[in-house]
Amino acid sequence: MPLKRTIRVAGAAALSAMLAAGCGRSTGPLQPWRGIPESIVFQDAFPASVVFQPFGGSKGDALTIDRDTTHVHAGTACLMIRVPSPGDPAGTYAGGAVTVMDGKLLRDLTGYDALTFWAKANKSVVLEVAGFGNDNTGTSKFEAKSVSFPLTTSWKKFVIPIPLPARLTNEGGLFFFASGPQMGAGYTLWLDDLQFERLGKITDPRPVMTTQTVNAVVGATIPVTGTRVTFSVLDSLGVGVDHLVQHMPGYFTYASSNPAVATISGGTIHVVGSGNATITARLDTTTVAGTVTVAAIAPPATAAPTPTVPAANVISLFSNAYAPVPVDTWSATWDVADVADAKIAGNDNKLYTNLTYAGIEFVTHKIDATTMTAFHTDVWAPSGTTFKVKLVDFGADGAFGGGDDSQPELTFNAGSTPPFSSGDWVPLEIPLTDFTGLLARAHLAQLIISGDTRTVYVDNVYFHK
Repeated sequence: MPLKRTIRVAGAAALSAMLAAGCGRSTGPLQPWRGIPESIVFQDAFPASVVFQPFGGSKGDALTIDRDTTHVHAGTACLMIRVPSPGDPAGTYAGGAVTVMDGKLLRDLTGYDALTFWAKANKSVVLEVAGFGNDNTGTSKFEAKSVSFPLTTSWKKFVIPIPLPARLTNEGGLFFFASGPQMGAGYTLWLDDLQFERLGKITDPRPVMTTQTVNAVVGATIPVTGTRVTFSVLDSLGVGVDHLVQHMPGYFTYASSNPAVATISGGTIHVVGSGNATITARLDTTTVAGTVTVAAIAPPATAAPTPTVPAANVISLFSNAYAPVPVDTWSATWDVADVADAKIAGNDNKLYTNLTYAGIEFVTHKIDATTMTAFHTDVWAPSGTTFKVKLVDFGADGAFGGGDDSQPELTFNAGSTPPFSSGDWVPLEIPLTDFTGLLARAHLAQLIISGDTRTVYVDNVYFHK
């Protein structure tokens, strides 16, 4: 269940229930909360200055406070969450974050090793995601979560270990959850006694990050991914039960084998020079399994040649030399590539990394290239031997599919015309007649580039006559 953190609102029903339970608004500078035990998230009520904020797209009134004693685990009230059925116009799922109000009175959670809570449901379902460290601002650094909590009609206690308590000195994200319809239906679940505890029985941390080798150019940034840790949590018999916690990369401490090539801060690798570097990590004193190997190259020293075709004879998608037509995206949602804007000697470029194939779409404003005779682009790749260009025309109906589309592809290598090679700017000047099978060109909607280059700069993308 993806969590949308950019919308920060409170449903009227949920907010009024919490205000009735004693929420107040605090003022003053940021400081750890000292008015109540810092461990409490919900016990009969939310503490003062704590609010619930539904995630964007969720059912805004899904969470309320239930004072029916038949549902309460302990005390006089619990949280009730109504997960909507499919098609509910109020929201597609139930989810949100319990946070300190307006980022004030933050909690010092360094004395605890886990978030715990009791939960049950009106039938056997799973609570899909629950965790802490998400303050619903989009700027959280220490989010941690577990998934697939099995719920029955009886109360059960759940534990989410804190990957590294020392990181949570001033935390505003106390609890979050998300869960959608299951087996084609909604359901109701209850939560009670949400608190941070020091259990003293969380052992054997096994931290991991995704191992990857990245070809990058100087100036690029690379995110560390797949950061997680498995703990053994001792049960009442002293038997260790594995608990997997997925978390943001900020819990790890990183090191670079070659800081002249790559440095790292907060889980983001910064490529600063040419060469090779290996990024390793620790969770406190425990070595993290997995490494990120960076192979960095310098960008081209000079910009691509400036086009000389008169502007009146050009339909340009991208070039400093011409005014562009509208382009929907330079990397479609269905492609396998990353794209960024880059400058070479002051000239604008599109920089593709992790390129297997990339979809450049202008579906909203299709191009009529009927009077054009050629397609042109300039490309520069540090390595690789093959570059491919595909044009896609949607046909007379102007829509994808329908049997009248055409999408011929051309492959360029050392033996093609024009030839392709790495390490220098390559001008691909291609007569449109070379695109054999291009049935028409009045409804061009996509340009797809691919090859074994993986990293490539692209400039001066245009049709001309």
